[in-house]
Amino acid sequence: MRESCIGKANEKKFSVTYYRAEYERNAKRVTSKQGKYMKTKRQSTVEPVFGTLTQFMGLRKINTIGIKQANKVMHMAAIAYNLMKYLKFTQKLQKSAAKTVDTFYAKLFDHIAAFLSCLLIPKID
Repeated sequence: MRESCIGKANEKKFSVTYYRAEYERNAKRVTSKQGKYMKTKRQSTVEPVFGTLTQFMGLRKINTIGIKQANKVMHMAAIAYNLMKYLKFTQKLQKSAAKTVDTFYAKLFDHIAAFLSCLLIPKID
């Protein structure tokens, strides 16, 4: 009977934690129909963005101190990501290269100005 339970191993280990009820509740929630739906939704919306930021845009670490500074870094990364997506979309619509460059810089400066106004940077007189 021993070999049917543990096979070729010498011993079989299992542990019971104080939080077993929470683990079981979480496992039940994740394997439910709603949990599977939310997982596929998250995999198609959020995780590719974080993958792009970490793998291609160099955001493996945030070298700032404090939540406010880290929040600013994440906002800048989100703006850069959205601008990349936006520029891929607008470049397909343009016919000439000169018009593409002109509209690119005009829209880029508009987005940067809007972002800087959102940061509430105090003006120096």
